[in-house]
Amino acid sequence: MKNYTLILMGIFSFLTGFQETVAQDWADLGHFKKANNRIEGPKENEDRVVFMGNSITIGWLNARPSFFKDKPYINRGISGQTTPQMLIRFRQDVIDLQPKVVVILAGTNDIAGNTGPSTLPMILDNIKGMAELAAANNIKVILSSTLPAYDYPWRPGLKPNEKIPVLNAMIKAYAETNGHVYLDYFSAMADERNGLPKKYADDEVHPTVAGYKVMEPMVEAAIASALK
Repeated sequence: MKNYTLILMGIFSFLTGFQETVAQDWADLGHFKKANNRIEGPKENEDRVVFMGNSITIGWLNARPSFFKDKPYINRGISGQTTPQMLIRFRQDVIDLQPKVVVILAGTNDIAGNTGPSTLPMILDNIKGMAELAAANNIKVILSSTLPAYDYPWRPGLKPNEKIPVLNAMIKAYAETNGHVYLDYFSAMADERNGLPKKYADDEVHPTVAGYKVMEPMVEAAIASALK
């Protein structure tokens, strides 16, 4: 009984500490602080690219490190993040790294309600905010479509298969109006349910190696287009 009580106290202490950390650093500004401090300014003629996103972005680096190796690519994905969190950390995790291009992949966690309810116009506003900050600092912008998802295993019933196509149409229209590159992963990966099939994602949300292999030539083509 005593050991069980100690275990419960340990769990409670961990959860309390975690909640306090989230409350004090909601956007996780400290996540890449040390890594950012180690990065020097871009070399002459370096086509530096920052990948801004959530678990899909950081999962790319974890699943396919060879894609990022020996390339001027910096991955700044944080698992679970929503667009307001990304917007808050955009200056230190993108602008201060002085890339030529930023690839923004976001929106699915907003629809899932990870940081509370969010409408599609709210999501687009945050994406616009990131794009405007980048453009103001002479960084070319690639706006990725939100990847397909039929449902979220951790929060079912929110109908992302209906909401994501609408959000993507909004992102595409904004990109075209403002001269940004629109990267349409959705059309290349969605199945007949507007979901992400298991051949690309075991949980139908987070890509496997097979899913990332579909995305890689697409993002490299988008980067080449942005650099022209």
